[in-house]
Amino acid sequence: QTSCRWERLLRSQNFMEIETPMLVKTTPGGARVYKVPSRAHPGKFYALPESPQMYKQLLMIAGFDRYFQLTKCLRDEDLRVDRQPEFTQMDIEMSFIEREDIYKIVEDLLKHIFKRSIDVNIKTPFTRLTYYNAMTKYGSDKPDLRFGLEFEDVTEIMRHSDFSVFKSQIDKDGVVFCLNAKGCAKFSRSEIDELIEIAKTYHISGLAWIKVGKKLESSIVKYLPEKVQQQLIKKVKAEENDLLLFAAEGFEKALIVLGEIRLHIGKKLRLIKEDEYKFCWITDFPAFEFNEETNSWEAKHHIFTSPLDEDIKYIEKEPEKVRAKAYDCVLNGVEIAGGSIRIHKKDIQTKMLQVIGLTYDQAEEKFDFLINAMKFGCPPHGGIACGFDRICALLCGLQDIRE
Repeated sequence: QTSCRWERLLRSQNFMEIETPMLVKTTPGGARVYKVPSRAHPGKFYALPESPQMYKQLLMIAGFDRYFQLTKCLRDEDLRVDRQPEFTQMDIEMSFIEREDIYKIVEDLLKHIFKRSIDVNIKTPFTRLTYYNAMTKYGSDKPDLRFGLEFEDVTEIMRHSDFSVFKSQIDKDGVVFCLNAKGCAKFSRSEIDELIEIAKTYHISGLAWIKVGKKLESSIVKYLPEKVQQQLIKKVKAEENDLLLFAAEGFEKALIVLGEIRLHIGKKLRLIKEDEYKFCWITDFPAFEFNEETNSWEAKHHIFTSPLDEDIKYIEKEPEKVRAKAYDCVLNGVEIAGGSIRIHKKDIQTKMLQVIGLTYDQAEEKFDFLINAMKFGCPPHGGIACGFDRICALLCGLQDIRE
């Protein structure tokens, strides 16, 4: 009944419900696919779809302006808290739109679902954070905003310390970030050791800490000149009884560690209000990430994701600076939807492919049906997929979709 209501909402806005095939041609992607042997063609295999991505882009090119579907996605992965071998998506794609159009549609849809399902009025528009801001404040691209404990970048302050662990990371272009755990100076040594063990599971050397009393207390304080101590106190707004926690590493690694520690402290101190729903959009993801094992660039989302207009100039020589028109919708620390505006121009698509080491001809061989379709005229288009299982779990007060 609830499903019918949200379907009616989309139909009222001129969306067409179109069912896409379950037996598909394999395309290169990030997930393992299930394979189905073909009886008619011995030795050949169909694949079960990771998502309807290619089909919904073809639909836009074919002239279906607005599409939606409640669809199964299948990935040959182990069962996890937020992943299953098969799961359901509320899938949406639209032509001649920008990101704001997607945000509005999804916010209206979620507002409708939460009101009809559990009689909760959610506030729109949702908070928006760039990927960079989400990482530097909360150490996660799916931050739980039901509590504070935000980070501060203290790299420049610690550049003038004598602490070798900090200085060696800074010299390697690493960063030092600080989490001020307000009122946690009361933590025992065993409780601090517990936090250090969390840090070690992410393969960093450890977690430096300082207790704030009448003066700063820690084995590392002797390496911090008085001026550095005063700058630190001011920067992180330290007060008596605070516990300062430091991670020094590469950008993502340091912040992810502090992000996990933030969540641990939030749960330990019961800072999280279980009956509260905090939505946000995470935007401007990096378009590429560097794979050190293969010594090559890879697409962060997928290679058909459009770069920000102002970052197109960086594609060929500085791909690390390119941000994507990609976006995730996050609720209480869980990613419940994700999508992007797609590339619709051949010259930009060719440049993006070259970054990951593919020529246009090679891409045409791997994604022949999509690339060939684009030759007939491709409208600007974009979409999003909402995780039906994850939304249902959160509506039921659960974090684990296996429940």
